[in-house]
Amino acid sequence: MQRLVFYSKKESERFAANKDFIKAIEAIANSKNALSFPFDSLKDISTLSPKNKKFKLITWNIPKDDETHLFFGFLLVNNSKRIKTGLFKYETTESYEYFKLVDKSGSIKNPETYMGSPDKWFGMLYYELIEEDDYYTLLAWDGNDKLIQRKYIDVLYFKLDGTPVFGKDVFKFPRKNPKRLMFEYSSDVTMSLKYNNKNGSIVYSHLSPREEGTVMIGLYQYYGPDGSFDSMIQKKGKWVVDEDVDARNEKNKNDKAVKPDPNKQTPIFTPK
Repeated sequence: MQRLVFYSKKESERFAANKDFIKAIEAIANSKNALSFPFDSLKDISTLSPKNKKFKLITWNIPKDDETHLFFGFLLVNNSKRIKTGLFKYETTESYEYFKLVDKSGSIKNPETYMGSPDKWFGMLYYELIEEDDYYTLLAWDGNDKLIQRKYIDVLYFKLDGTPVFGKDVFKFPRKNPKRLMFEYSSDVTMSLKYNNKNGSIVYSHLSPREEGTVMIGLYQYYGPDGSFDSMIQKKGKWVVDEDVDARNEKNKNDKAVKPDPNKQTPIFTPK
């Protein structure tokens, strides 16, 4: 997989290595035992899987010289079903398929209202998965550009025919009707976005401009955490805002996330 070239300071070499990397992942995805392959052993990618092992979601990113990022991924899905064939008889139908995630974020004007299929995916790096009854909530990062970085609360669900969709109307958010939530802030600072297993809430830094007033409102390169936290909790199958929470004892490994050093050209951003 040319791992050393994958970290090259030359953009052309990084993308050449990534092309071979994609071929290698695709070869694994085409095998019968793909879902049992230990992707966690590959340090250059993020792998998430629910407890029921229905799928494996694999994502990674490649930084460009202009400090923007391109995202890549695969979704490996187990669509096997247990069918009743008699009074006390059942039969399991084996069904496996995989989807290549194609990043179309550059052509999407409004990420928060966009719903996409794997071949029209709004690219991002997923780092945490939360299971709900009929959908999966995903926490993600996007380096975006040299001024603004982003974090997301995204959603993955499957239609009745097994088709995967990213984005879903499961948020109750003031003045918005989003299919996912997007947080934009300065590339010079760190935002915390994490899941609290104890009370089932998503806790995140409240973002504000550096200076009070209206001059900087909407200029997200000047936004950052103001020391307070908000959260979202589940109510009737939807995520609902619960503002101004006490997160002093809720720190975890995602709190010290830093922007990748452009001089090192690390291909994947890993929250720490």
